[in-house]
Amino acid sequence: MVIFLTVLATIFIAEMGDKTQLLLVAMAGKYKVRHILIGTWLATAVLNLLAVGMGAALGSYLDMRIIKTLAGFAFFWFAYGALKNDEEEEKEKEMKHDLGPVIAIFCSFFVGELGDKTQLSGITLAANYTDRSMANAFFVFLGCTLGLILADLIGLIVGVVLKSKVPTGILNKISFGIFTVFGVMSIVEAAGLVFGAGSVAAVGSCIVVTAIFALLCLREIHQ
Repeated sequence: MVIFLTVLATIFIAEMGDKTQLLLVAMAGKYKVRHILIGTWLATAVLNLLAVGMGAALGSYLDMRIIKTLAGFAFFWFAYGALKNDEEEEKEKEMKHDLGPVIAIFCSFFVGELGDKTQLSGITLAANYTDRSMANAFFVFLGCTLGLILADLIGLIVGVVLKSKVPTGILNKISFGIFTVFGVMSIVEAAGLVFGAGSVAAVGSCIVVTAIFALLCLREIHQ
């Protein structure tokens, strides 16, 4: 029980103010709560199974260049989607493909959290506490999962409150801004890992990708 409480508190504190918590605020303005809960909880369970199952060894198998690039494009995709405000079309899509939003949320949350400080904390805790004990491994997994869920629920609640109080147009702009910022941050990190932080190639690639995204958004706005 001590291990469980220690892990839960550590992960909860590590997740507070993290980008995935803020992303849930943005997601609440675009998706239904049940879709967000299913998608994020599934991603959380898979991420923590990876962390506990492989422990510290998992870090050697992660290519952060790929992870950060995928995360960047995923965030840009959500930002672009926030510009679309055809509610009837969205309802029709959700009726025909109810799993679509869940899969999109799962993938975005998964790549956003994979290799993040919260998961790295889980890997470290797993390496420290499991010690070949299945019982300890279960408590670490449970603590990591509940800590992440509780922290992210705060972000979801804030998003739901904003959705009920703030006009849809403003909330879409907030969502667009959050997703865009994290998209740019992820692309900058990916470019730094590939070309070297601050190099001409890294800066140039970031400018090109961001400019293409901006042009696509401008085209969507003027349609």
